[in-house]
Order: sequence, then C-alpha cells, then structure tokens
Amino acid sequence: MNVPLFIARRYLFARKSHNVINVISAISAIGLAIGTAALVLILSVYNGFDSIITGNIGDLTPDLMMASPSGAGKFRPDSTVVDRLAADPRVLSVRYTLEDNVFLTYGEKQGIARAKGVEESFSEQEGITSHIYEGEFSLCKGDVPGAVVGSVLAHTLGIHPRFIDPMVLYYPDKNGHISPGNPAASANSRKVFPMGLISISSDTDASLLIIPLHTMQALTGSDPETVSGVEVNLKDPSRRAVRRFKKDYAGQECVLLDRYEQQSTLFKMMKYEKAAVFLILIFVVLIVALNIYGSLSMLIIEKEDDIGTLHALGASDGLVRRIFVLEGWLISLAGMAVGLVAGIALALLQQKLGLVKMPGNFLVDAYPVVVKPWDLLFTVVAVAAIGFIIALASTSRKEING
Repeated sequence: MNVPLFIARRYLFARKSHNVINVISAISAIGLAIGTAALVLILSVYNGFDSIITGNIGDLTPDLMMASPSGAGKFRPDSTVVDRLAADPRVLSVRYTLEDNVFLTYGEKQGIARAKGVEESFSEQEGITSHIYEGEFSLCKGDVPGAVVGSVLAHTLGIHPRFIDPMVLYYPDKNGHISPGNPAASANSRKVFPMGLISISSDTDASLLIIPLHTMQALTGSDPETVSGVEVNLKDPSRRAVRRFKKDYAGQECVLLDRYEQQSTLFKMMKYEKAAVFLILIFVVLIVALNIYGSLSMLIIEKEDDIGTLHALGASDGLVRRIFVLEGWLISLAGMAVGLVAGIALALLQQKLGLVKMPGNFLVDAYPVVVKPWDLLFTVVAVAAIGFIIALASTSRKEING
C-alpha cells in the first residue's frame, strides 16, 4: 500500500478543525478548474480561427511552389523539370504565375497592389471561386483583359465590377529613361477591367489583384518564359504527401516550397500568438494555484500532532513531506480534471451547436472551435506541473522535520 497517498487522500476528504482550510482548498480546486477550462476553450477557439485563415489562404496558395534556385524574384524555369512535374501521376495541375507590386489608378484614386498574373485555368483551382462575393471570377471578356480585386483594395479605391471604368496599372520600364517632368511616361501601363471582388483575408485583400498572366508579363516587360513561380497542386495535399513529394525532387534544379514556407511569416506569427496566449493563461493558473500554498501551510500547522505521531512511529521526514505534497497535488489534479472535462464538453457543444455567436458580419456565424489533442496534453502537463511545484514549495517548512 502506498502509505503517503493513503494518508493524503484521508486528509483531503477529512473534516478540518479550521473550516477556512476547506474553503481555501475548494477555492483552489475551483480556480484551477476554471483556469483549465479557459485554456481548453480559448486554445480551441484560436485553433478554429487558425483553421479558417489557413483554409482561406490555402485556396489561393498552391500545395507547392517551384521557385528560383538562386532566390531571384523572376526566373525561367527548367522546362525538363516542369514537364516531369506535369507528368507525375501525383500532380493535379501545374500552372505558371508572375507576381510583383504595381502602381494602379482607378478614376482619381491611386494605390499599390500585389498583382498576381495567372493562367486562364487558375479559376479551376478548387475553392478559389467560392471566395467571390460580387461579380464573377473572369480574367477576360473577349480580348479585353479583366481583373479580380481583393475586397479591401476595392473598398479603398471605390472599385466595383458593375462600373465600366478600367483600372490602369503601371510598372517601371527597365529599358526606359526616367522623365522628371512626366514619370508616368517612364513606366509601362496596361488597362484591365474589374470583373469580380474576392475575399480571402483582411491582409491579403488589402493588396490582392489577380490578372491574366500575359497581361502581367507585358506590363513588367518580361518574355513569355519568365515567371516568378510554378504552382503545383497535388491530388493528395496532406502534409505527409507533400513532404514525400518534396523529398523525391530534392537535389534537382528547382526549389519546391510548401504552403508553410510560402507563407512563413503568417504561420510563424500565428504560432507565436498562440504561444503567447497559452503563457498568459498559464500565468493566471499559477496565480490561482498559489491558494494551494496557503491551504497546505495551514494544514501542516493543524497537523503538527499527527506529524509528531508519525515521526514517533518511525516515519522519515521525506515520507511526511510526500504526504502533504501529494495532498496539494491531489487538489490541483482534481481541479484540473473537472476543468478539462468541462472545457472539452463546452468546446464540443460550441462546435456542434454554435452557442456563442460572432458579432458583426464574418465568414462564420458562431465562434469556430477545433479541439486538438496536443493542446490538451500541453494543458494537462502544464497545470499538473504547476500544482506539483506549488505543493512541493509548501512543504519546505520546519514543522515537518522531526
């Protein structure tokens, strides 16, 4: 029989002579339960928003992007490698793209956009057309080039697909001479007509402009073989399949970037934000757990006679210390278990029923929730460790020593 655990359980549920000890212990357990439930719920909601952002970005970002081996923005891809990619049975599509910043005017308004030149088949990419909320995803009408504009950029410049005014795009002419009197004459320009408005995310929509690839090449003065990347979409877009595909093409005259590498800044920011939220909530749990220190300290004083009896029976200082460490830890574990169950239950209810609604107009009506096993594991380990450390610190008292 585990004697320290047996005695600790008896002390935990036994009535104390000073009722305030029971009150403080109950407050500690309830506080830890609330803190644990808050950790599970907030991290799950954060996962929900992350999944929405990742899904939206994924509709615009290919599974893999073949970039320049030298790191230059524009390059001529090796046709042999591109042909091999297109012939690979795991590949769903291979498309050329050319991206760069352009200056644009619409009426009397001006702005900077991140223009993305794409092939006509780009609209066939799964999920992209679902983000069109006005107009249509069309990049041409007859011989007239069209454009799909990010919602924030369109709102800033007053762009509307029903208007007949064109957008004028400007890009520096690398072979031209700069005229101080008329800078616009030193730049290439092309007219495109807004065909549709698209909404991906606020950051992306602030500068997104999708135009035909040939228009973008003509605007930037690039030849038809010059691109900024080759987009590769796989039939199986899972992370394992993408890693295996990249490994198969390692060492060749190409650089394949997955979605996380293409949007490294965004994904790092989301990871750091989640870590910061986790640490803030853990700090709150730590403050609540300090109540255990007070309740254990008072219990040790109350049990001085029992401690003397245990020492007289031959119990060592270490055994007596383990009794009170285990009691303090049991208090924290009980609160953690209740909070964990409550947090998971509330998260699943929100996931299924959408009890708490989102204010305003968003892509979803209710707060999104995704419960991840790793978050639960980190929560359990962190809360249990805090409870154990607090209990251990509470037993470093001279009353325990014989």
